Amino acid sequence: MKKTLLLLANGFEAVEASVFTDVLGWNKWEGDGTTEVVTVGLHKQLQCTWNFHVTPEKLLLEITLEDFDALAIPGGFEEAGFYEDAFSEEFQQVIHHFNDNKKPIATICVASLALGNCGILQNKKATTYSHPTSKRLAQLQSFGATIVNERIVQTDHIITSSNPGTAFDVAFGLLEMLTTTENTQKVKDLMGFK
Repeated sequence: MKKTLLLLANGFEAVEASVFTDVLGWNKWEGDGTTEVVTVGLHKQLQCTWNFHVTPEKLLLEITLEDFDALAIPGGFEEAGFYEDAFSEEFQQVIHHFNDNKKPIATICVASLALGNCGILQNKKATTYSHPTSKRLAQLQSFGATIVNERIVQTDHIITSSNPGTAFDVAFGLLEMLTTTENTQKVKDLMGFK
């Protein structure tokens, strides 16, 4: 069984988290059956963007990072306090563990800024929220990342993306990294993606 740590910051976007639970959940029941997702946070109760509340299955201090094969981080909003958790020492330690062990790391939208903040995107191709009105690409670049103007950028074991609209594609990308192209195509077909 390949376990994915779905790391949730306060202020995360629920839809960006749900794609990981859905795609990897479909794989568990309808695909090759090898994936499992565990939702983890720093707080017993998390407030999503726009006040939706979520209880993570585990607190970060209750898990052992070595038990996990991949890391997934959804983005969120500064106004909802996202960066307080995403830029915290605890989040950085998790990110460093997965990066140091070359385990898959999948981020959606501004979650890539958490990777940039802890230094692992230095001189690596990456992207983040890319709307022309946003300051986030410049922020990612200030962390030393090489900005690529694409919807999704995969560099080695790291996936970054440019907006919430990429969410399903990122989740399928992670599934492919954990299983096979053929299995991912099967799950996509079952879920109605062409």
